[in-house]
Amino acid sequence: MVRALDRERSIQATKSFSRRRMYEGQGRQAHSMILESGKDAEGGEDNILHSRSYVSRAIGDRLSDCQYYGSPFDREKRQIPQMDMMKEKFAKLLLGEDMSGGGKGVSSALALSNAITNLAASVFGEQKRLEPMSAETKARWVREIEWLLSVTDHIVELVPSQQSTNGVNMEIMTTQLRSDLLTNIPGLRKLDAILIDLLDNFAHQKEFWYVSKDSNDSQEGTPPRNDDKWWIPTAKVPPGGLSESTRRWLQFQKDSVNQVLKAAMAINAQVLSEMEIPENYIESLPKNGRSSLGDSLYKSITVEYFDPEQFLSTLDLSSEHKVLDLKNRIEASIVIWKRKMNQKDGKSSWGSAVSLEKRELFEERAETILLLLKQRFPGLPQSALDISKIQYNKDVGQAILESYSRIIESLAYTILSRIEDVIYADSQVQSPPSGPNDKVEEDTEKISSETPTSKTLLDFMGWNKSSYLEKLHILSGLKSPTARH
Repeated sequence: MVRALDRERSIQATKSFSRRRMYEGQGRQAHSMILESGKDAEGGEDNILHSRSYVSRAIGDRLSDCQYYGSPFDREKRQIPQMDMMKEKFAKLLLGEDMSGGGKGVSSALALSNAITNLAASVFGEQKRLEPMSAETKARWVREIEWLLSVTDHIVELVPSQQSTNGVNMEIMTTQLRSDLLTNIPGLRKLDAILIDLLDNFAHQKEFWYVSKDSNDSQEGTPPRNDDKWWIPTAKVPPGGLSESTRRWLQFQKDSVNQVLKAAMAINAQVLSEMEIPENYIESLPKNGRSSLGDSLYKSITVEYFDPEQFLSTLDLSSEHKVLDLKNRIEASIVIWKRKMNQKDGKSSWGSAVSLEKRELFEERAETILLLLKQRFPGLPQSALDISKIQYNKDVGQAILESYSRIIESLAYTILSRIEDVIYADSQVQSPPSGPNDKVEEDTEKISSETPTSKTLLDFMGWNKSSYLEKLHILSGLKSPTARH
C-alpha cells in the first residue's frame, strides 16, 4: 500500500513539473502547490485529490485567459479570407485575366479597368433606394478599392530638384507621383466619400418609402416616373406630400449630387481626351465626315447659321439607341476632321473645296452637339470611340483614372435619379398638381437664400475657383477645339 502511494506521488510530481514548464505566470503558483502537497502529505490522499482539482481549475482559467487575450486564432480566421481574396484579385491582374497562364490575357491597364468596373457593379449594382449602404458592403468597397488604387502609389515621374552639397547648389532629378494622378486621385477619393456620406444622410428619414412595382400600393395614384425600369421600386410619399423642411433638404441633396456628377464627368472627359485614338478605330472610319454623318446631318451642321438647340430639336432622340448612334456619328466626324487639319493625310475626297477654317468651324459645332448630348443624357452608355480607347489603352494610370471617375459618375447619376423619383412622387400629390415645376423652382430659390454658408464642392475638394473652372473646360466647351487638343 505504501509502495503504491509513493509511486503515485512520484508520477504526480513528474506531471506537475511538466505542467510548470508549459504554463508560466499564473499557473506557476498552482504547480508549486501540488509539488509541496506531494511532499508534505505523507499518505494524505485527500491532499493529492485537492491539489489535482486546484490544478485543473488553474489550467482551465489559464486556457480561458489565452482564448480571451490572445484571439490570434480568431483573427487569423478572419484575415485568411481577405488575404485569399486579395491574392486572387492580384493574380488575375498579373495574368491579364487569362487563368490558363498562357500569356494571352489583356493588358495590365485593361485588367485594372475591368477590376474597378466589376467591383463597382457588385457593390453599387443593388443601390435601388435612397438608403445607407450596409456596413459590410461599405467596408468591402473601401478595402478593395484601396487595393486597386494602391497601384497609383508607384507610378512616378522624374522632376528637377535643387540640392545643396558643401555649399554648392546642384540640380538633380527626383521622383514624385505622376502629376495627373497627384491631382485627380485625391479629388476622386473625396467625391467617392461625399457620395457615401450622402447616402448615410438618408438613414433617419421617415417621410418617404418604397414599394415594389408589382405590389398593390404601387398601382394606386399616378404611374411612376421610370415606368420602363420595372426593377426599380416605386417611391411613395404621404398623402399630403413631404414637409417643407424635407423638401428643401432633398433639393439641397440633389444639388450636392449634381456638383459631384459634373466634377466626375469633367475628370472622365479630360482623361478620355488625353488617351490616344487606336489605329483600329481610325482604320474603320470612312474617308470623310460627310459619309460618317450622312447627308441630312452634314447639311444641318454645315449651314451658314447654326443653332445647336434647333438642330437637336429636329432629330428623333426618343430612345437611348438613337442618341448613342448620333453620338457615334458625330465623334467619328470630329476625328476625321482633326486628322485632316493636323496631318493632312490626303484621304479627303473634298480636295480644296473645304478650307481649314471651315473644318475647324464644323468640328466646333460638332463638339457643341456632343456637350449638349452629355448634359441631356448623362447616363448614356459609352460611345464606340470611348470603348475603343479603353480597350487599347496601355497607360495604367489613365486606365485607373478613367474607370474610377466613370463609376463615381455612374453612382452619382443613380443617386440623382433616385432623388428625382422622390421629388416626382411629391409633386404628384401637391396641390395644385398643374404646377409642380413652379414649386420646385420656388424651393430651389429658398434653398439658395436660406443656406448661404453651406459647403460647395470647391470646399470639399480643396480646389480654388480657377482650378475648378480648368477642370470643367473640356466639359463646358469654354476652350476652342484647337486649344483643347
